[in-house]
Amino acid sequence: MTNSASADQAEQVAGVEVGEARITIPGMSEEGENLATAHEETEHTHGGLGESTVKAKTGGSRADRTTSLNVADFAVPTGREEEWRFSPLKKLGRVLSDAATQTPVTLKVRNLADGVTRGELAKAQSPRGTVFSAADRAAVVGYSQTAQADYISVAADTELSEPVFLDITGEAAGHRANGHLVLEAGAHSKAVFVMEHRGSADANLNVEVIVRDGADVTVVSLQRWDDDAVHVGQQDAEVGRDAKYKHVSVTLGGEVVRMNSNVRYAAEGAEASMYGLYFADAGQHLEHRSFVDHNSPRNTSNVLYKGALQGQDARTVWVGDVLIRKAAEGTDSYEKNQNLILSDGARADSIPNLEIETGLIEGAGHASSTGRFDENHLFYLMARGIPEKEARQLVVRGFLNEIVQAIGVESIEETVQQDLENELKIAGF
Repeated sequence: MTNSASADQAEQVAGVEVGEARITIPGMSEEGENLATAHEETEHTHGGLGESTVKAKTGGSRADRTTSLNVADFAVPTGREEEWRFSPLKKLGRVLSDAATQTPVTLKVRNLADGVTRGELAKAQSPRGTVFSAADRAAVVGYSQTAQADYISVAADTELSEPVFLDITGEAAGHRANGHLVLEAGAHSKAVFVMEHRGSADANLNVEVIVRDGADVTVVSLQRWDDDAVHVGQQDAEVGRDAKYKHVSVTLGGEVVRMNSNVRYAAEGAEASMYGLYFADAGQHLEHRSFVDHNSPRNTSNVLYKGALQGQDARTVWVGDVLIRKAAEGTDSYEKNQNLILSDGARADSIPNLEIETGLIEGAGHASSTGRFDENHLFYLMARGIPEKEARQLVVRGFLNEIVQAIGVESIEETVQQDLENELKIAGF
């Protein structure tokens, strides 16, 4: 392009969406009435001795939610439950059924370097189930219906120079597929795992990640399903002492995708970062839920999800929960969700929840914003000689670029950028 504005300028412009937005306010009883008008990003922070305890206003404390590996502990949801009130249950019937019939997904593992082993784990075979505990019926069905979990282990003190790629393919549209994957990084190891979901199925796919002391682990989960796919997944991680964990979820394909990404800590001194990017087209339902359980002292977390929506009945949901338990003194935590609505007929629900059970923390906060293009942003770029269509593209790219860069794998970043270009073409940009 022959102009003086750059993607960096667009990213700066797109940093805060101002204008009329519709966001869900926690505590309202009916989903259809859960929208309110907002005119700027809402933010709330907590920190220091003497701060008041803050409890989530919907569904009670996360500490009290049921978790189990027993299907009988979870009834078939009706839609009135807090964790299901936004989800299209009619489209999730197969993944919620505990019938034994299934069509498994295919897992292909690439880049198994020295120090990396692949195996299988039965239900009672450690370390399977040491980190993962199902938080809803779909997750427990997926766990119970998977007799042998795939297991990828990185030996202690091993530093991988290339990512381990896990290609997960659904083979049959309209048929349920269950799967369970265990990823373990030994003490002081360093590894990147890239999971890419393609094809079609009605899939329950669970992942548990064990990050041992001093390890540095990145997990990238790409949802590039066909248009008729349904994917419900729970991805849990436990982070050891002085370890680092980064989770990046990119959701572009599928008719319905509902992802639960959760983190807790095994000891102090750990860092966890969770990033998400999603782009919903007409008729898609993309739902992301994150939960950071600060269950031990002096750990940090940062959560940032960004999404764009275009088309009639394009729907996104983000629910972010952070629980700072009484024992978690010295915690430093922040979560943020931003949504950019590109057309009429699209809807984004954004609910950050923060619970604090101790005032002895470094800080905690949350923020949420949902809105359309701001005309001032477009004027800023167009005044520098950029045509309106290109200016709109720059704003969207700049808005989402922060998450793309967080992936940290150049080849994957390039393919995601291309996917976003295709999404923009669909949106008419």
